[in-house]
Amino acid sequence: MKRIVLFLATNLAILFVLSIVARLTGLDQWLAVRGSSLTGLLVFAAFFGFAGSFISLALSKWMAKTSMGVRVIQQPNNATEQWLVTTVAHHARAVGIGMPEVGIFDSPEPNAFATGARRNAALVAVSTGLLQRMNEQEAEAVLAHEITHVANGDMVTLTLIQGVVNTFVIFLSRIIGNIVDRTLFRSDDGRGPAYFITVIVTQLLLGILANMIVMWFSRWREFRADRGGAQLAGTGKMIAALERLKSAHEPLPAQQFEAFGIASGPARRGIVRLFMSHPPLDERIAALQNLGFR
Repeated sequence: MKRIVLFLATNLAILFVLSIVARLTGLDQWLAVRGSSLTGLLVFAAFFGFAGSFISLALSKWMAKTSMGVRVIQQPNNATEQWLVTTVAHHARAVGIGMPEVGIFDSPEPNAFATGARRNAALVAVSTGLLQRMNEQEAEAVLAHEITHVANGDMVTLTLIQGVVNTFVIFLSRIIGNIVDRTLFRSDDGRGPAYFITVIVTQLLLGILANMIVMWFSRWREFRADRGGAQLAGTGKMIAALERLKSAHEPLPAQQFEAFGIASGPARRGIVRLFMSHPPLDERIAALQNLGFR
């Protein structure tokens, strides 16, 4: 989940900064005055909306390495590192992508992630906790899951979806800002101080709500990556990996934990579930058990 949170947080921060820059440079006002047409506003919103998401994508690998302290394996120093590199290379060849960077980061929790702007220049990293708690068959399934994310281009698709929702967040926030400024503050052109304040506040609020769409895609892609991991490593290994995660945290059933970015615990309902980036483990295991291949 950390890589998703980092991506979304970076995206929101970039959008906020771009909005400030657009206001201070007069670009926001210029576009609105140039043509008060909705088409012009939509073009403006799309430019900044996709700029924010693509900048986030470009920074994703660097952000992951920096924030999580990933040590990239340049030359394997032991049998475990050699096995990691060999297994990732095997899965990468099987799905037809370039060899990703392989890294390890210190964390007691069993965790792994894949990120990167391109399928052929990705990063796959695992935690020390995962290597300690899982056997090779289970860890192989985890790596297959992450390689499937890369092969499916999930980060790029996530970026495009984020760009679309960003566009509508920027577009709607400016429409609302104009209405508020004209209606409540009687501004002649709807571009007074209230417009700017309303745009910033509304953009942040709509951005949070829009992330429900991003989270839905994130949950869906986890099921798809599980299927890909099962095809590469075997359904039994993939189920065993998820079961290992459950058993590793059974003494702490109320705690959330992360592995492939998984949030565990009982299946949540209602609005909280809409903001979950990963489905509950029980649902993922059940989906794998229904697969026809082994």
